[in-house]
Amino acid sequence: MKKIALVTGGNKGIGFETARQLAQADVQVIIGARDAEKGRAAAAKLQGEGLNVESVALDVTEAASIAAAVAEIRAKYGKLDILINNAGIGVQDGTTKVSEQKMDTWRKTFDTNVFGLIAVTQAFLPLLEKSPAGRIVNQSSLLGSITLHADPKSPIYNFKVAAYNVSKSAVNAYTVQLAYELRDSTIKVNAVHPGHVKTDMGGAAAPMELVDGAKSGVSMALIGNDGPNGSYTHMGRTLPW
Repeated sequence: MKKIALVTGGNKGIGFETARQLAQADVQVIIGARDAEKGRAAAAKLQGEGLNVESVALDVTEAASIAAAVAEIRAKYGKLDILINNAGIGVQDGTTKVSEQKMDTWRKTFDTNVFGLIAVTQAFLPLLEKSPAGRIVNQSSLLGSITLHADPKSPIYNFKVAAYNVSKSAVNAYTVQLAYELRDSTIKVNAVHPGHVKTDMGGAAAPMELVDGAKSGVSMALIGNDGPNGSYTHMGRTLPW
């Protein structure tokens, strides 16, 4: 039976390209999208390329939506082999001081980037346990590296977009904690930095194309039993936490 993968926020950007590349690797891909119509349209586009892709309505901030997606995938496939936690937002003005970030900005950011990621992972874990080789890939960012943020010589030292950065640091920390819990299981949990990619969030001036931005997540989703667990990487290179 083919591997089954769910890509949250998979209707556009890096998530969409991730869905494409996984399907090209002969994985049955399910695009999770908050807007069901946009999810269906994205799946239809990839189906037009001859790829095995479908969609499911999934709002990572809504418990009922997550539960319905789990029930739908359980009923059709009975398992999940790959979970790509890709859904994420960046809602603050990068020019606002760290100390002046509004609490509403912090809450909105964490609701999607952290709490939504954790809620989806917890809900789908029973289906991942049905897989002979479950893989959880958390889309993080280099901007989540506390080590680099503390180093005046690092390339991200001056990029203190507080709520987003801290949310990705939290994703990294959660990755390590869950990987430890699952260390003796067949499930591997890893975080990846896709790169600075031309997306709505990354901007048109970003140096990386979508096709390359998806590669780190896809490669980690397809690792073998000897692959890493609890890692933080970009294009196979280990990043400092």
